[in-house]
Amino acid sequence: MSAPAEGVRWGSATARGVLATTILGSGMAMLDGTVVNVALPRIGAELDASVAGLQWILDGYLLALAALILIAGALGDSYGRRRIFVLGVVWFGAASVLCGIAPSTELLVAARVLQGIGGALLTPGSLAILQATFARADRARAIGAWSGLSGIAAAIGPLVGGLLVQLWSWRLAFLINVPIAVLCVWLARRYVPESCDEQRGGRPAVLSSALGAVGLAGITAALVEAPVRGPGDPVVLGAGGAGLLGLVAFLWVQARSDSPLVPPALFGERTFTLANGLTLVVYAALGGVMMLMVLQLQVSLGYSPTAAGLAGLPITLIMLALSGRSGALATRIGPRPQLVAGPLLIAAGMLLLLRVVPGASYAGSVLPAVVVFGLGLATVVAPVTATVLAAAPDHVAGVASGVNNAIARTGGLLAIAVLPAAAGLSGAAYADPDSLTAGWQTSLWICAGLAVLGALLATGVRQDVLAPAERDSPTCCGVEGPPSLQRADSVE
Repeated sequence: MSAPAEGVRWGSATARGVLATTILGSGMAMLDGTVVNVALPRIGAELDASVAGLQWILDGYLLALAALILIAGALGDSYGRRRIFVLGVVWFGAASVLCGIAPSTELLVAARVLQGIGGALLTPGSLAILQATFARADRARAIGAWSGLSGIAAAIGPLVGGLLVQLWSWRLAFLINVPIAVLCVWLARRYVPESCDEQRGGRPAVLSSALGAVGLAGITAALVEAPVRGPGDPVVLGAGGAGLLGLVAFLWVQARSDSPLVPPALFGERTFTLANGLTLVVYAALGGVMMLMVLQLQVSLGYSPTAAGLAGLPITLIMLALSGRSGALATRIGPRPQLVAGPLLIAAGMLLLLRVVPGASYAGSVLPAVVVFGLGLATVVAPVTATVLAAAPDHVAGVASGVNNAIARTGGLLAIAVLPAAAGLSGAAYADPDSLTAGWQTSLWICAGLAVLGALLATGVRQDVLAPAERDSPTCCGVEGPPSLQRADSVE
């Protein structure tokens, strides 16, 4: 199918179908991340995993996602955004089955890496599809709805995970993805127009992607294993050296490529660079806190998995109520006020979480913190996403979305790799309430500082970046059907 020449308008049946498809796809990936967080204590107990093992269960997924998301965005631009999105959904569902039947920590980590590949294929496609399909005047609203409802999937993850763990096993946290994937593929085939970038020449930069993946994998491996093996261990030194060489080679190849994986001009736009910098530090803060909060609630405060999931319910309700409105407000008044206020609210919520220690009550300690935390998320998520996309041309929608998603995932990846060591958690320390509480509080100070840094970066973002263009100029796509539109000026 094809989109109308002026773009799909808000409220139409096609618009609802496109939104449902992209929300289900990206929401499935987000849900899985937070579902796994709440299942970690049970996974650790059943598979006899150490802190490093739990880190790899999270980081194996994030590593594949962050390393491959850029080339996945480029593949969508080159070969069709819907096509690559659907491939990612199918891959993610199949890998989820492997996760659900994994008999050991090592095999679970391997399955999580495969799952991350699927997540990389589908995640940038969600935003790129919205950007290429909706009329310009409706994009911020569509992105706001997408970020709010997809964010809700992430927010209800702990609750869903707790219920599934208590219903049967942590394995259901992965197997639940299969019916979601089937429905998502059906909706995509029915409602989503195909689109691509006809200006993009040549093949995607496979060598650059491989070098970037080696770089991220080596650095992550060194950070995770150094507290266990020691910084002078040959494995740690070898992984760190390979990672540094991979990143240097990645930059060298990019600088000399006629068709770089990431067009350097994207980062020539200050707002694009600053918004991505904000994304890096804020998502690093979020990744660290969300990993440790469910452990703190279950191990140190004695919550059941379901109760730990319910503790974050206010975040879900706030995101549902406010995210769409937040995106629309940013379009009217400019994004800068919300990009500054949101991270500051997140930091305030993190500092309030310092009171979540053994013996603390939910109403007096947990609830106020998660309410402030949720207000911060609702304030910043939709505006920062819309800002990144609007600061880059439409014809590189997949790449720009991939850049932003890669940066977000890399932030979470590094936080999960670094924070436990920085907070003094290693071995089986996560199972000891006193050790976990001390590490939890140290981590909160670090993460609050990162959120404040995000607010400072936001002060340089252009206020007019979301202003409507005077006219849209469509280009055609010949992939799988009639012409599909793309417009210039603006790009998880």
